[in-house]
Amino acid sequence: MAVLTASAQEDIYKAEMQQYDIQGEAIIKQYREIMAKDPKGEQPATKTQVQRLSNMLDSISALQLQLVKRIIRDNKTNDIPVSYINEAMYELGYEGLKEALDPQAAYYKNPALDKAKALLASFEKRKPGIKFHELTMQDMTGKPVKLSDFVGKGNYVLVDFWASWCGPCRQEMPFMLSLYESNKDRGLGIVGVSLDQDKDSWVTAIKNLKLPWPQMSDLKYWDNEVAKTFNITSIPHTIVVDQKGKILRRGLRGEQLKEFVESELVK
Repeated sequence: MAVLTASAQEDIYKAEMQQYDIQGEAIIKQYREIMAKDPKGEQPATKTQVQRLSNMLDSISALQLQLVKRIIRDNKTNDIPVSYINEAMYELGYEGLKEALDPQAAYYKNPALDKAKALLASFEKRKPGIKFHELTMQDMTGKPVKLSDFVGKGNYVLVDFWASWCGPCRQEMPFMLSLYESNKDRGLGIVGVSLDQDKDSWVTAIKNLKLPWPQMSDLKYWDNEVAKTFNITSIPHTIVVDQKGKILRRGLRGEQLKEFVESELVK
């Protein structure tokens, strides 16, 4: 049986990844067509279709990440994984990136991985199991508030990174409200950290969405100090913190988030 060269194997990976990209582009095209007919996404049918397409995109992204992990696992003796690690470094998260940046792998010393190594070093400061970093921002009235005003006080806290301009964030809010209402009496709190720039838009969104939990922001958009400290590169993004302020999990959404939170609350 013939053994594929690294170049031939890489072509196979590229073709497989391209198929996922084509599927994703088709879904995004459908999304744009739907939103062109209902720009504000207010119709029930639009919300249903958007959620369906969002779930499909999530599934494709998960398959792409699985492919990247397989490429990393099966190519420790060549440089094929380098470009894939660079493209997926944020999606890999701490554990995945740590595994990818194996010092024993042939590609480890490739200078193209310097950015990924720097990211891993930053993850080391914020990985699950360590305590949250203290930060001060402002509430909706402009009053300074600290993350420690809400975190590490004996309850589990879900730190929710979002913004009024973020469509997926707003679409997720009914789920977040349901999660909160079902579990607030069992010891769950939520703190919203907004990446807004405009205070009026931020405050209006909170009121329109009827969000009952504390909110904080420095109105610095992607230069938000909390987002930078925790290396938030996309929203919505969540960090689950235990009763003593220790980070448990980050990046969970939807049913995965619900299952994890409720499993912690019954301990």
